[in-house]
Amino acid sequence: MFRIALPLIAAFALAACTAVDGPGLEPIPGSITYGGHQPRTKLTKAPVGSTFEHQFYDGPGRQVFETYRIQPDRSLLLIHRRVRLDYF
Repeated sequence: MFRIALPLIAAFALAACTAVDGPGLEPIPGSITYGGHQPRTKLTKAPVGSTFEHQFYDGPGRQVFETYRIQPDRSLLLIHRRVRLDYF
């Protein structure tokens, strides 16, 4: 029984988490840069090239983690998105 249950649980856990990378990554509702907008305040103290993570819920049971990079002009570039389905 345990030999069957463990692989099924592992497969379910992997299926509940998806990740997307790349330059063609588009913002979704809840993203900092959604709608082509940048934050009103410039991130002046953060070094150029540094990254930070933003997390939000995109509907019930769907948690989104996005990683942004600060560009030389202080704009933000979305570089990574991971979605976790929260069933519990």
